[in-house]
Amino acid sequence: MNPVAELKGLRVEVAGSTLVDGVSLTARAGRITALVGPSGSGKSTTGRALLGEFPAGARIDGRISTPGPGSVGYVPQHPAAVLNPARRAGALLRDIAALRGGTRREIRDRVEHALRLARLPDPETVLRRYPHQLSGGQQQRVVIAQALLLGAEVIVADEPTTGQDPVTKQGIVEALAGVARQGIAVVLLSHDGDVVRRLADDVVVLRAGRVVDRGPADEVLPAPARPVLPGPRAAPRPAAARIAVQEVTARHRTAHGTVAVLHGVTLSVAPGECLAVTGRSGSGKTTLGRCLSGLHSAYDGAVLLDGVPLRRGLRARTRAELAAVQYVFQDPKAAFDEHRPVLDQVGRTAVRLRGADRDTARRAAVRTLGELGLAEDLTLRRPGALSGGELQRAALARALLAAPAVLVCDEVTSGLDAATRDAILAHLAGLRDRDGLSLVFITHDRAAAEALADRTAVLDAGRLVPSR
Repeated sequence: MNPVAELKGLRVEVAGSTLVDGVSLTARAGRITALVGPSGSGKSTTGRALLGEFPAGARIDGRISTPGPGSVGYVPQHPAAVLNPARRAGALLRDIAALRGGTRREIRDRVEHALRLARLPDPETVLRRYPHQLSGGQQQRVVIAQALLLGAEVIVADEPTTGQDPVTKQGIVEALAGVARQGIAVVLLSHDGDVVRRLADDVVVLRAGRVVDRGPADEVLPAPARPVLPGPRAAPRPAAARIAVQEVTARHRTAHGTVAVLHGVTLSVAPGECLAVTGRSGSGKTTLGRCLSGLHSAYDGAVLLDGVPLRRGLRARTRAELAAVQYVFQDPKAAFDEHRPVLDQVGRTAVRLRGADRDTARRAAVRTLGELGLAEDLTLRRPGALSGGELQRAALARALLAAPAVLVCDEVTSGLDAATRDAILAHLAGLRDRDGLSLVFITHDRAAAEALADRTAVLDAGRLVPSR
């Protein structure tokens, strides 16, 4: 089977640091090639090289061969970043389909065919919505359809199942398998060993920018690892709520008015307690976390910190209130300024919210980043030179620099390899146990929730339901 795209001896350097070194990769028509390895191993750098995209200031050696401009499509880990927020999904896809000319009927047929290949349920409803009104899984499949309409012969899928519930994950797996059956080459970048085992024909293992193994998944992938936390934990003592939600009904604006996404939610978290919040994509988990942190103000009801109502929006909250409740985003790349070094942005939190001087803030940032496994020289780079997993740890460090009483973690382990995930869970457990930090842990990862959480709240269509 002839290759569709190839990398030969790819080497990428940024500011004297080698991101990938001598990587070779072949993507073949109708086959799925998975790139696996720990955070920072070079997966994203390698995958994006097929698109001809590199970090600013990068030095590149080696050979990159693709069918031509526009032949490689990209499905990012956070698809909202590549969808136009001002255009409905249907208008966007029809505009792309119209690039090839044809009648309205032919354009509509192309869109419908792409949506079928992308396995998008209820396409008529999805086409009428803006990207922010779609779940992560729906956004992923719209981006897949977009790549197909552009005539992609190769699709690079970067952690496409990260942060998705099992049903949505299965749909994305089926969509990528269907794309490969159409004769398109798929390059899958993933930490999810289960997904790789189900999908990949070939697996390439990266570590520290080098290929260390390749072959069938069952030969080169280790057995799945469950999260492990150090030592048993005593049951937390009953205590007054650190943060509480009382009868919160939250709304999102749509083209036709507003729609409720949370319905009368009431819950609380005590000092030193971890509450896991789970549920399917679109169930309201992130909206709940954003209400707690002041990022979403369109709600009725109340959010209380130590019994005192919090102001609804970020701009209305005092500096002390902002510091007390910190939010770690699922998409860390969107939360960083791409033009400033990561270390400066992490340290800025202590200056802005705690009144620390710059030197003290920098030392605290270096220390906290180091505790999360990020060396100072790495964090002197801009965000584009860090992997998704490294940025996720930097985002966590930035929140911790505020010395919060409550930390809202939105899928913070979903883009991490098993070893890094376990280290982050252990770090959060230590903060909870030693410092009394209250954790709201939003996740689809049931094993991680079981390892860290004291209790679990399950959301379904914006309502709390009994946990199983």
